[in-house]
Amino acid sequence: MAEKQILHMLSPLKHVSPFDVNMALDAGYDAAVPYGSVALAEITGLVQDAIFSRPPKLGVRTGIFFGGKDALLALDMLEAAKKAMVPPFIVSLFADPAGSFTTAAAMVARVERRLRDTHKRELKGLRIVVVGATGVVGFASGVIAALEGAEVTLAGYDGVARVARAAEEIERRFRVGVHPADASTPERVGAVLGHAEAAFCAGRAGVRILDAAMLQAAAGLLVVADVNAVPPTGVEGLEVSADGAALPGKAVGIGALAIGQTKYATEAGLFRRMIESTKPVALDFRDAFAFARDLVR
Repeated sequence: MAEKQILHMLSPLKHVSPFDVNMALDAGYDAAVPYGSVALAEITGLVQDAIFSRPPKLGVRTGIFFGGKDALLALDMLEAAKKAMVPPFIVSLFADPAGSFTTAAAMVARVERRLRDTHKRELKGLRIVVVGATGVVGFASGVIAALEGAEVTLAGYDGVARVARAAEEIERRFRVGVHPADASTPERVGAVLGHAEAAFCAGRAGVRILDAAMLQAAAGLLVVADVNAVPPTGVEGLEVSADGAALPGKAVGIGALAIGQTKYATEAGLFRRMIESTKPVALDFRDAFAFARDLVR
C-alpha cells in the first residue's frame, strides 16, 4: 500500500479554516488534520511528533500548514517549525494565514502584469499606497511590493499609529522600508492617493474605500486593485470580475474575482508542489508571489 500524503493544519485560532482544508484535500492530500488554538510554544513538540512518527524517506509525504489571521505569528510558527527539524527527519511547511499570502501574491502579480501591458512599467520604483494595510492581506502585499523595489505607503483607516508599528516591523524583519500614513478621513485618503501610481485596496469586506471623486482627482494613478467581493466593493465603479477595466481618471482596475482566480490557483499549486516535490519544501509569501507571477505571465 502506498504511504499516505498527510497534512497537519495548525492555527492559533479556535478553528482551522474550512477553505484551506478543502483546498488541501482537492489538491491531493489523503488526510488534512486540523489543530486549533495552537500556541507558538507548542510548535516544536507538534512538529517533532510529526517528523519522528515516519521514517526520513516519508518526510516528503508529510506536510505542516500554518493558518490563523496573523501574518507575523504564522511566519514565527514557520521559523519555529524549521528549527524543530532534526535532519534527516524533515517535512514540508507552508504558511498562508487567512489565505493572505496567496491573496496578496495574486494581487501584486496581477498589478505587475497590468502595469506592463497597459503602461510599460515595472514594480521597481512604483509609488504604491496600501489601503487596509493593518489587515493580513494589506500587510503581505506591502511587503511583497517593497521587496520588489516599489515605494510603498501603508495607509491606516484608524490613523497612523498601527501602520507605523507595522512599518517598523517590516523594516526589522525584511530589511525594506515602507512609509506609514494617516487615512482616517476621506480627505486624508485622497491626499495619500494623490501621490500614488498604484493602489492596493485590502480593507474589510463590504467597506467602500475609494470613491469616484477620489479616483478622478488622483491624476497619477495607473492601476487599482481591490480584494473585496462583498457589496459595496472597496472601489466605486470597479466590477469584481474586472481585469484592466477603465476607472475615473486614467487608472485601470482589477477586481476581487480576477484576483481570486489567481489566488485559488496559487494556493492549490503550492499544495500540489508540496505533494509532488521529491524533497521537503518550506513555503511562505515569497514563494506564493513567485508562483502567482508565473501564472499570470
